[in-house]
Amino acid sequence: MEQLSLFDNREKTAPLASRLRPESLEEYVGQEHLLGEGKILRSLIEKDQISSMIFWGPPGVGKTTLARIIAKKTKSDFVEFSAVTSGIKEIKEVMNQAEQNRMMGIRTLLFADEIHRFNKAQQDAFLPYVEKGSIILVGATTENPSFEINSALLSRCKVFILKALGEEELKTLLVQAIKSPKGFGNLNISINEAQISAIAGFSNGDARTALNTLEMAVLNGKMDANACICIDEEMLAQCMNRRSLLYDKNGEEHYNLISALHKSMRNSDPDAAVYWMCRMLDGGEEPLYIARRLVRFASEDIGMADSNALQVAIAAYQACHFLGMPECDVHLTHAVVYLSMAPKSNALYMACEKAKEDVRNLPAEPVPLQICNAPTGLMKDLHYGEGYIYAHDTEEKLSRMQCLPDSLSDRRYYEPAGQGQEKLVKERLEEIIGWKKEGNTHR
Repeated sequence: MEQLSLFDNREKTAPLASRLRPESLEEYVGQEHLLGEGKILRSLIEKDQISSMIFWGPPGVGKTTLARIIAKKTKSDFVEFSAVTSGIKEIKEVMNQAEQNRMMGIRTLLFADEIHRFNKAQQDAFLPYVEKGSIILVGATTENPSFEINSALLSRCKVFILKALGEEELKTLLVQAIKSPKGFGNLNISINEAQISAIAGFSNGDARTALNTLEMAVLNGKMDANACICIDEEMLAQCMNRRSLLYDKNGEEHYNLISALHKSMRNSDPDAAVYWMCRMLDGGEEPLYIARRLVRFASEDIGMADSNALQVAIAAYQACHFLGMPECDVHLTHAVVYLSMAPKSNALYMACEKAKEDVRNLPAEPVPLQICNAPTGLMKDLHYGEGYIYAHDTEEKLSRMQCLPDSLSDRRYYEPAGQGQEKLVKERLEEIIGWKKEGNTHR
């Protein structure tokens, strides 16, 4: 007989977030837009009509928990898969077992956490079993499914967007954790409403972070003579990153720092730009968010003055995607310094804005007939494509054919600056415009 140990009681030694994992829709907190009374996902679950689906949302919003509740509610066999530990062989073994279960009238709900980490071959292995109905696939991802999941698999799944939990929802969870017997209900804990609000605000919509922070605070609290665990401000501050608490990703400080990064790069100040970038990372900003802003900056503020800037920014984004923090900080630094030192031009941005303004405010002019295709005889009879000049057939590789509608024929949207490589572009464009004007004058 095995010797019993206090450590065998997993229910008591498991992390708080695991002990408090909801087991029913009634216990589940958040996602009211999907699970409120009469909402689509709740109706599908209650009517037992669920099909394969993808849960897309930030960490700690209940994707795994919801999948487990669905499996229990619909009386399905629950199988959890990991992209890290599961190869094609393991997937096929589970699929074969699911097929046998189907013949016995048992459904299998296969939960693929972080499904965006499954490679193409792994995702393809799911496809035939999803099509046959051998499995109900529930994938969870923090990345845009459109980019990370095979189109064939994605087309067979309904995508549900899960939102970060609101501060009030997190406070509800924290209060439940303090009162519940599965949490700290058997302990006498002294924690005030302001401290609970601070934990909720610090957690940034992530229930797991909120519960882990509370657990750390309770385990490190001071016990007084009445066996009451007291949570003091200094200890709570140590359990949380104070800077993260001040850095609200949806608040003013977030926008102040991204503005500081942009304007420092625009002003060709690499030292300030790297500093503000590190402030954002230190505050808990997602590196992919910073990388996306760099991609935008490369075209908006540099553009044709140095087209390599866009390639550097995209490479930095890919590096952040592959490595994540903390390793990708040097790749972001590489891109930030390159963009800071590159010659600047906002000509592309201004061209786009001026064209958009005309599109919004002026009538939608028809495409000039000479640059319309004429795939049918009727369209040829209506003069579609008549007068089209194939530029490659000319000695100059140019034609004086008008491509804008008559009312916009004199519009100039792209006006290159004289910085960096765009100086050559400007010279070339002026040469083309002059050549076209000269030809039109001689007509």
